[in-house]
Amino acid sequence: ASSEERIPIRILILPKFEVGQMNGDFPGEAQYYYEHYLDGAESYAIAGGTEGNVLYVRDGVALYVLNMGKVNAALGTIEVLSDPRFDFSDAYIISTGCAGSSVESTVMGDMFVISAAVDYDLGHHADIREMEDKAADTWFYDDGFADLAVIRLDPGLTGKVWEKVKDLPMETTETTRNFMSAAFDGAEWAVRDPKVLRGTTVTADNYWKGAYDHANALKMIRMYQCSDPYVTTEMEDIAVCAAAKRMGLLDRVIVLRTSVNMDVFMLGNTPEKLWNPDYDWEADLATNENIEAI
Repeated sequence: ASSEERIPIRILILPKFEVGQMNGDFPGEAQYYYEHYLDGAESYAIAGGTEGNVLYVRDGVALYVLNMGKVNAALGTIEVLSDPRFDFSDAYIISTGCAGSSVESTVMGDMFVISAAVDYDLGHHADIREMEDKAADTWFYDDGFADLAVIRLDPGLTGKVWEKVKDLPMETTETTRNFMSAAFDGAEWAVRDPKVLRGTTVTADNYWKGAYDHANALKMIRMYQCSDPYVTTEMEDIAVCAAAKRMGLLDRVIVLRTSVNMDVFMLGNTPEKLWNPDYDWEADLATNENIEAI
C-alpha cells in the first residue's frame, strides 16, 4: 500500500491471551480493552500470525493477542508492525497483561509501570542438586549476554506514564486480601491495599515459582544494574521490547502489568502438587489450617 493508503495507528495494544470470546464472558487479558476501545472494530488477518488471531482496528486503536511465550511475542510483534496496510510510525505500543509479582514488596492487585525488562533465561542456570552450596543462587551472570539480557525502556516516556497513573485509586476484594493474609501469616506487607508501582520485570519462557528463583531474579536486577527494583515476572515483555527495538520503535513502548499471583509457593503448595495434572489441589487446600481465612 502507498503511504497515503496506509491506515494510521495511534495505539497498538498487545495482550498475551484471551480466555474465551472477546466480549461478554469471563475476561482474559484482552477483553476489557476490546469492549472499551474496539467493540465493533474491523478485523484483519496478519500474514504469518497465530492461527485464529486477528488485528482489531477502530479509530486509530489496534489490538492483537500475541499468545504466551517469548517466541510468540517477538514474532507476533514483528508481524503486526511489518504489515504494509498500517502505519505504526506514530503509534504507542502497549505491552499489557497479568503477571506474578515479588514476594514481600508487592501484593496481588498491584499495577506496575515497567522501566526495564530482563531476560531470565540468558546466563547460566544450575540445578541445586549439583551445587556445592545448597543455599546459593542457582543463576550465574555471564558478561557475554549483558547487551542482550536487559532492555531499558525510554525513561522520558516511562516517566510521563508514571506521572499519569501513579495516584490512581486501586481496589481489591476481601477474598484476595484474606488469601494473602492466609498465605503470608497476616504480614503487614501482604494485606495492604494495592497500588501503582514502578519497577523492572523479569521475562522467562518457563512459568517458575519459588524462593530460589526469586533470589535469582533479585540477583539479575542487581547484576544488570536496573534502576528500579524487581517487581514482576512474566513470559513476553523483553521479546516485545526486542521486536520494537528492531523496528526502531523502542522509544514508543509502554509496559503495564498487574499482579494476579506471587512468585513463591503458598499455602503449603509444592511443585509436585501445583503442577501435577492429576493432583486435586482444591481438596488438599481445604485441609490447610489457614483455609478458613479465605
